[in-house]
Amino acid sequence: MKWLLAQSAACEADSLINKSAKVLEIEDPSFTTFHIVALIIFAFAVLHTFMTHKIREAAFSVEQGHRNKLKEAGKPLEIRGREKVSFIAESLYFLGEVEVVFALWAIPLFIAIASFFDWSSAIEYINTRDYTEALYIVVIMIVTSTRPIVHLAENIVHFFSKLFGDSISSWWFVILSIGPITGSFITEPAAMVICCVLLSRQFYDYKPSTRLAYATLGLLFVNVSVGGVLTNFSAPPVLVVARCWDLSSWYMFKTFGVVAIIGVLISNFLYWYFFRSEFKKLNLEKQQKPIEREERDPIPFWITFSHVLILGWIIFNAHYTAIVIGSLLLFLAFQRATHHYQDEVTLKRPFLVGAFIAGLIIHGGVQGWWVIALVQKLEAFSLMFVGVVLSAFVENAAVTYLASLTPGLSESFKYAIISAAVTGGGLTVIAHAANPAGQSILEKHFDQGVAPLFLFLAALLPTLIFFVLYYIPFLIWF
Repeated sequence: MKWLLAQSAACEADSLINKSAKVLEIEDPSFTTFHIVALIIFAFAVLHTFMTHKIREAAFSVEQGHRNKLKEAGKPLEIRGREKVSFIAESLYFLGEVEVVFALWAIPLFIAIASFFDWSSAIEYINTRDYTEALYIVVIMIVTSTRPIVHLAENIVHFFSKLFGDSISSWWFVILSIGPITGSFITEPAAMVICCVLLSRQFYDYKPSTRLAYATLGLLFVNVSVGGVLTNFSAPPVLVVARCWDLSSWYMFKTFGVVAIIGVLISNFLYWYFFRSEFKKLNLEKQQKPIEREERDPIPFWITFSHVLILGWIIFNAHYTAIVIGSLLLFLAFQRATHHYQDEVTLKRPFLVGAFIAGLIIHGGVQGWWVIALVQKLEAFSLMFVGVVLSAFVENAAVTYLASLTPGLSESFKYAIISAAVTGGGLTVIAHAANPAGQSILEKHFDQGVAPLFLFLAALLPTLIFFVLYYIPFLIWF
């Protein structure tokens, strides 16, 4: 699945992998025994993502049992300041991290390729994937989660929030309205990180109910997925086909962007109206017991400006791996030199999210045979529905890329697949490249992590709203 650097391959309906590996040839989408095995492995990986919540619950139980045994035996819980952990519990916690799922299941896929073909083919397949998107998301998460960037975004949102009373509900509404739309300009991963950091501080810290917590997460994922369609360079499902389908930013804005803005506002209002009584309670609790924030020295303007400049530079050069890596190294040096005005840089979550995206890329490269065979049999409207479902389990950028390999597409077909891909991008954590970044930031506010079923149900209503909103223009224009 060559997302960014292989757009020419998408235009030419070329193979998703190097033909010398002999694993998949788009020109002949018929499947072999290997393809069935690869699909089974992919299905197990998807099932694993839906089981991570239960796995983490099991890990917690094992950990508690381990601690109780140590107490009953009169043994210390720590040795030299280090906690005595259970190997089984830690292993289950690892398996319960949704970000490691697809990277982990890439191992049996690698073994399958080596078994059906040879070792060099497996090495070549892994080595010829384009991991630009994965690396870019890692860097974006590191830069956008720094204190100067978050502080700047918080001030901007605060300005608009004050217009509506500066309450928890106003912060919530403004973040979920403005934040996702900025994804069209600063990229969706960057918008996701900023929205999640602000929601964590201004909403989730006040401990909303489980229903409202999930409703907000589902709404955020859907809004960010559609919020990048105002331009042709931000949303991954659009970016991978923008050049070969000749999609200009003006075309994206008038065709998809206006609908996206309307849909975001409608969805936010409906969710706010449904939970309005709980928002009133949260607003009252905030007034009575406001959360005290640590007083920090004000950040000099030149430091914030430097962060914004570096962020813009990375976004502008997002397709060039060497420049992105070099920029990150310079940024980390600058961050260290201005340490007094910074928070500690956390690398664990960004790298886990990068591994998640890389795993999706590896698996997606051998799933094109059934995606292409499926879309070739569908009418444009049927494709809108099927595309939403596919996007929830294959990742929406992969859906548009694989669909673009089908020759002789009509304008109605292109409209249907793009609208379906962005509409279905919030149903699961694997549906959109930015979702793992958001979940990794906000999962601390959910007991034992985010439950995939609850996330799906929370995102279902805004997904249906966008489906209807994109179907109406389809009826008018096509």
